[in-house]
Amino acid sequence: MTSPSATATATEPQAAAPAAQARPAALSTPGHDTGLLLLRLVLGLTMAGHGAQKLFGWFGGGGISGTGQFFTASGYPAGDAMAVLAGLTETLGGLGLAAGLLTPLAGAAVVGTMVNAIAVHGTGAFFAPAGIEYELLLTAGAAALTLTGPGRYAVDGFLPVLRAHRLTHGALALALGVVLAAVMLLVRN
Repeated sequence: MTSPSATATATEPQAAAPAAQARPAALSTPGHDTGLLLLRLVLGLTMAGHGAQKLFGWFGGGGISGTGQFFTASGYPAGDAMAVLAGLTETLGGLGLAAGLLTPLAGAAVVGTMVNAIAVHGTGAFFAPAGIEYELLLTAGAAALTLTGPGRYAVDGFLPVLRAHRLTHGALALALGVVLAAVMLLVRN
């Protein structure tokens, strides 16, 4: 014979289990996933375009030599190498975000690049033309995608390790991006 409290305790986990299983599905709605897709596409393709400006001179960019001169004038050593590094980081990070491929790492790459852009641009003002609002918006958007995950309409859904987005993946990737950004700023004169 069991006591009433033992019976109630034994049935509570069974009653709580369906509610816990329904919770993740409620967070991932078609509207939520479509919104994440839109954010990924706009932010990712914008960053990939910035990278193409640096690497290839597309969209009115300076190419490697022009961007390298900018990096040298901004105090970075080996300006051309920095132009290639920044261009690849922006292009690959942006395309990764747009596709939802390795989203934590892609978002962290964009965040790290934008931390450097904010540092170079300076924080003298918030609004344009001398402000950092554009860079800050791109940084926050990339950080948000890194933490929330790409949604259902992403390549990550086909990768076993990233099929179920984990906040820890995003937080660790962001920490890596910020640390690498800080290292790049430390080599700057």
